[in-house]
Formats: sequence, C-alpha cells, structure tokens
Amino acid sequence: MSGGTGSHPGAPLTLRVARVIRETDDAVSLELSPAAERDPIDYRPGQFLTLRIPSELTGSVSRCYSLSSAPHEEGPLKVTVKRTPDGYASNWLCDNAVAGMVLDALPPAGVFTPASLEDDVLLFAAGSGITPVLSILKSVLASGSGHCALIYANRDERSVIFAAELADLAARHPGRLVVVHWLESVQGLPSRAQLAALAGPWREREAFVCGPAPFMDAVSAALLGLGADRKRVHVEKFVSLGGDPFQTGRSEVVDSGDRAVVEVELDGETRALSWPRGEVLLDVLLANGLEAPYSCREGACSACTCRVVSGQVEMRHNEVLDDADLAEGYVLACQAVPVTDTVQVTYS
Repeated sequence: MSGGTGSHPGAPLTLRVARVIRETDDAVSLELSPAAERDPIDYRPGQFLTLRIPSELTGSVSRCYSLSSAPHEEGPLKVTVKRTPDGYASNWLCDNAVAGMVLDALPPAGVFTPASLEDDVLLFAAGSGITPVLSILKSVLASGSGHCALIYANRDERSVIFAAELADLAARHPGRLVVVHWLESVQGLPSRAQLAALAGPWREREAFVCGPAPFMDAVSAALLGLGADRKRVHVEKFVSLGGDPFQTGRSEVVDSGDRAVVEVELDGETRALSWPRGEVLLDVLLANGLEAPYSCREGACSACTCRVVSGQVEMRHNEVLDDADLAEGYVLACQAVPVTDTVQVTYS
C-alpha cells in the first residue's frame, strides 16, 4: 500500500482548461486553473483529480486522472489522459477538450505519494502510468535530495509520453536520475525475471509502480522476489467509478444504540469515538469533525485507506485492496463497519 495520507475532498472545484497539450497520438495533457479567483490548490506529488465528464446518456461520468504537474512548479494543475479502447471519458477528453472549457473536479486526493522527498526512489511506469510517477520524480529532484531510477515501459517509441521532458531532466540531473526505457516493439513484453534484473541495482529503495494491472503485478512480484519490503512497494490502482462522488458527503450518522468504540490516530492526534454498527467508519469520522481522507466513497480508489491496529472490521465493497493489503490490516474507511466492540485504526 502507498504511504502518506490522502486529502479530503471538501467542496468541488470549478476548473478552466487553460491549455491542451498533445503529448502523443493518443494522449493529451490538460492544464487546469481555478475558474474563479481563489487560493492556490494544494496537492502532493502522485495525487489525482476526479473530473466530471459530460455524458448524453447519464448526464455525467466521473473519472480519476493523476496529476503530472508537481507542487513546486506553482503553475496550473496538469492531468494527462491517454485514450483507451471503449473508454468513454478518456475519448471524450481527447476529442473535445479545448482551452476555455470548464470542468468540475474534486480536490486532489490519493495516497500514492512519498512520505519524504529526501529518500532515494525506484520508479516503475508503463504507458500513462508515467503520469503520477513524473510528478513524484520532478518533486524529488527539485524539492528534495533523493536519487531517482525510472524504468519506463511503452509499446513503441511514438507512444512514450513525456519523452523530451524526461530526457531534459536526465541531462540536468546526471548524478541523481537514471531513466531506462523498455519498448515492447523492440524487446517484447518484459518478463518478471527481466523486471527483476532491471530493478536489481536499486532493490533497496522505496518503489512506486503505476501502469496496467498485469505490469504492476509483474513488477510487484519481481520486487518481492528480490527481497523488497512489501510496505515499501507502492502500487497505484484505479477502477471506473459507478456512482457520483460529487454528491455532498454525509455529515450525520444514525445511532441505533448498537455501537462499537473506535480509537483513531489521524494527523498526529488520537481520539476515541462511538461507532454505530450500521455506519461506515468514514461517515463516523466526518460527523465528528475529523478531516479524514477520501475521494470516491465507493471502495474504488485508495484515498481513504487506513490500517486496523487492533479489533476487526468488515468491508461492504472493495475493488482496490488485495489479499496482502488485507493481511496487513489495511481497510477502506468508506466501506468499513465494525465487527468487534473496540477497534483501533491509524492513518500514519
């Protein structure tokens, strides 16, 4: 699981497309600025935006897109969207996004972000998975002292997103950045053994992995086979959202009288709260004024992830945590209900 804590959405944002950048034949970057004057939008490298895309069939659909910009750049937010077969939202944005267009968004969220920019990192990306990885890479180089090794897989040379920017970064930071490209058209799909060989020189580093699910699975297996600490292997997972995360979150919970007690550590403070058994943990935290991280509220992203230290919960729905995550106690607060009378959770 990724380290760090996600940000809570708060009120939706209204963003104006300042510029559309054609990155490759099937990928565009959208530079987004607040449509009205407001304070700068805070975010951490590796986080994502949830955008609302117009739809004639359903009114709108919501999709998560990682930020390829970095906080230190202090410019517009930038998301990069790659066209996917039968992907309504990505195709709509690639075909219709123009400067001046206004889009609704939830504030940046997500936990695929390094706890420190001073540590050395090993970065794996495939295809559009480079988007959050680039944000992390740029942040480490500009705002920290860590060294970066990037292994970046693509179909062919034409499909390499940010090729020029990566080459420039490597030239400007020769002692701190190594970029290794893998092209399927030349080398075929990378095997687990080949990925392990590529990662070998940097196996001790904190690792961040983003790309298609088979690629992420293969990289994770390769790193674990090298003896990497699973807690230091961070994988970014997205699935399509079915509901409307732009609906106002609940601020009240119904107390039926049957309740557990939860002790929660969040933002350096610990509080004990009554937890009605029919309510999910996230709603209980929000109702008690805690700014707990969340985004989709569907169990389809990892923004609300926390870890159960003692006690037991069950989740109503889960699309992103795997068996190993669950074995380590990670749960989704937006889906967790208590099983035992007392539960202790942490966001650290």
